[in-house]
Amino acid sequence: MTIRLSSYVCGNWNPGEGAGAPLYNPATDAVLAEATTRGIDMGAVLAHARREGVPALGALSFGQRAQLLKDLAKLFHTNREELLDLAQQNGGNTRGDAKFDVDGAIGTLAAYAESGAKLGERCGGRTALADGDFIQLTRSPRFVGQHLYQRRPGVAVQVNAFNFPAWGTFEKVAVAFLAGVPVISKPATATALLTWRMTELMAASGKLPAGAFQLICGSAGDLLDRLGPMDHLAFTGSAATGNMLRGGAALLRNSVRVNVEADSLNALALGPDVEEGSDLWQAALRTVQTDMTQKTGQKCTAIRRVLVPADRIGAFGEALADRLASVKVGDPLAPAEQGVTMGPVATKAQQRDVLAGLRKLAEEADLICGSLEALEPCGAGVGCFVAPTVLAARAGAQAVHDLEVFGPACTLIGYGGGAAEAAELLGRGQGSLVSTAVSDDRGWLEGVVTGAGPWLGRLQLLSSKIADQALAPGMVLPSLVHGGPGRAGGGEELGGERGLLFYMQRTAIQADQVVLKKILGME
Repeated sequence: MTIRLSSYVCGNWNPGEGAGAPLYNPATDAVLAEATTRGIDMGAVLAHARREGVPALGALSFGQRAQLLKDLAKLFHTNREELLDLAQQNGGNTRGDAKFDVDGAIGTLAAYAESGAKLGERCGGRTALADGDFIQLTRSPRFVGQHLYQRRPGVAVQVNAFNFPAWGTFEKVAVAFLAGVPVISKPATATALLTWRMTELMAASGKLPAGAFQLICGSAGDLLDRLGPMDHLAFTGSAATGNMLRGGAALLRNSVRVNVEADSLNALALGPDVEEGSDLWQAALRTVQTDMTQKTGQKCTAIRRVLVPADRIGAFGEALADRLASVKVGDPLAPAEQGVTMGPVATKAQQRDVLAGLRKLAEEADLICGSLEALEPCGAGVGCFVAPTVLAARAGAQAVHDLEVFGPACTLIGYGGGAAEAAELLGRGQGSLVSTAVSDDRGWLEGVVTGAGPWLGRLQLLSSKIADQALAPGMVLPSLVHGGPGRAGGGEELGGERGLLFYMQRTAIQADQVVLKKILGME
């Protein structure tokens, strides 16, 4: 029987009216659930968050908010096996990919619980954060200025992408809750089953303050048109959708804070000192293979472009193809003896987009391995499968710097080997979330950092001493900012305490130093 995903709004479950949009198992095309928000009053949803959630979270100290995050992390960990099963069914994830999503959510909640506990110890019952030291404004040392961050008494509407229904949702929730801002979460409908179940667990736990969290399963309707000057919109998804959302009349009129994290043309650049077969060569191959196949390449941080010195591009492509030959594409829920190591992309629409993108890239590139056609490991026309595909760009190719294929694919680009050229090619992506430079040549690495850094939200320098310790660049860490300039959306999330600042107002206070110290609890 098909599950009806009700929205959790105004403290109750609302199934919506009429037929709902179907949610599928992308490996079998079986319908798992349906969802709609037809008939739900978005004005009432927003009013509930303002009336109940804003004061309820505002009344909690940083330490109490941290405890809430810790409780949620424990709740999801207790129900982890069920959540992993749902991720496999609705997301087409292998068990490893399901862990990446679910454990990412749990880990980020736990990390922000720890940050919040430290804030609580530092601030006591206060929830205002001083930014820097006192600034003497006149000859008198008593008259000073101080920048102060305080919670904005508004609502966070968080629109999440289809690829990480757990991690993508709760990394945003963790930061907003610690800042004291209630959340209205809108997951991508196609993969909302996991988020819905996690919301069920939260609602049943009794841990949530009234109005702190609401879930919309289906269209957001006119919700964004109702946002005001103290509200926030955090969006993860395509650049085109992000640009459309932030151009909304109400958001512009009311100066609503908007954070966009869009997909990007992330890259890995191999330095000229990296010899074929060396440890660094193998580390680069391993990194590219992981990013291509983990979550079937459906990560905003996945490597899409690989820069290789031109005299080694053939060898690198051959070695990468050999590695990918061992990848077994199929239904992640198939019997273990089938040895499936990569599942389908999330939807039929994604499959069509990936294949169309590959064909566009192939107009200026040669196929090294993989296919420009759909795979059918489960039978004709069933499932959303795509082969791991590697292309090699021809001289002068431009599409590779303009078009992201959001699936198990990358394109190799030959270059002269110089740091300036590598940096220029990295920058042609017009803004990326993360890229990687692989080398033991410190001068070359410095040139890449200096030249490409402004185009990147995060840059990993992979050298021999850390090659076996470094995390894959696709791993988003709560302690470091996640976001990027230009095409990547121009936003920032996470970054430890930095993440809270999106939900806080920085006010310059001019006052008697003695008075200010008393207000800030410094006496």
